[in-house]
Amino acid sequence: MHGGQWRSADRLPTERALSEQFGLSRGSVRKVLQELRDMGLISQTVGSGTYVTEQAPGLLASMASDDPLRHTSPAELMEARLALEPAILEMVVGNATPADFRQMEECCARAEAAGTLEEFEHWDGRLHEVIAQAAHNSFVASVFRLMNQVRSQTEWGALKRRSVTPERRAHYQGEHRQLVRALQARDLDLARSVATEHLVRVRRNMLNY
Repeated sequence: MHGGQWRSADRLPTERALSEQFGLSRGSVRKVLQELRDMGLISQTVGSGTYVTEQAPGLLASMASDDPLRHTSPAELMEARLALEPAILEMVVGNATPADFRQMEECCARAEAAGTLEEFEHWDGRLHEVIAQAAHNSFVASVFRLMNQVRSQTEWGALKRRSVTPERRAHYQGEHRQLVRALQARDLDLARSVATEHLVRVRRNMLNY
């Protein structure tokens, strides 16, 4: 597709044909196709075949751009989150207002009521952004908006879909509530402990370390 061989709505060869063409096992071809589907580059219909999506050219152009956010891996994002999120909590404990806490509570409630993983991920990310905004520091808020942009990328979403089970989602929701309660109590040590434990759990579930 990068070379322009296939265009939007084109039908791809069968798994068997691709396996023979590229000298790969059927399992390897199936894995690559799954990743392309997760990225939104192809769609698969039982009994019909595999097709290049209409949005594929735009997605590929975005991936090839020089925007540094496009080149930030999920591992790099988690490393940054582990360094930054617990570190800003002292400012949050010192500066958060009742209105900030109401927003945090709303994000928790919306995430818990979410009917899809995509909706849950939106409110999950929004909660962390609201917590950062509660530091009332414009630089911190800007950094966390950038991190949420990275979270919206396809690679992060694909990893999240593969890693989140109903049990893990429930655990995340419980940790979110614990964090908000600790911040409301202005308990910095507990807030840092909960935030770090939560992020380590997310990293282990998504990245296996």
